[in-house]
Amino acid sequence: MTTKAKLLAVTLDCAEPKKLAEFYHEITGWEIQYAEDEYAAVGNGTTSIYFGRIPDRKPVTWPSPDKQFHLDFRVPDVEKAAEEYVALGATKPEFQPGVTEDGVGWIVLQDPAGHLFCVCPERS
Repeated sequence: MTTKAKLLAVTLDCAEPKKLAEFYHEITGWEIQYAEDEYAAVGNGTTSIYFGRIPDRKPVTWPSPDKQFHLDFRVPDVEKAAEEYVALGATKPEFQPGVTEDGVGWIVLQDPAGHLFCVCPERS
């Protein structure tokens, strides 16, 4: 039988770890666990997002086949949350596959370092 693992954290490369930790602290409410120029982290006591400094990291464009991952976050009001996150420094790409004529399913955003994340509705 294969040893089962528990996810501890996801690490994001970025030019400014402290800045990105502050952004994710604001959108998740998670505590800033560590914040230095080279490395920072936010977490909820169970899971963390780490940020490691890679000065020359270049964000991917969206959409493109270069996307390797994205994060998904559930919120009570997708459109309101997206507006708030843009005010905090996220950007909203033009291509939005979750927005249909029937309404908003989810919204794709890019954090201040260019990582993609989706703002998804809470389940009813």
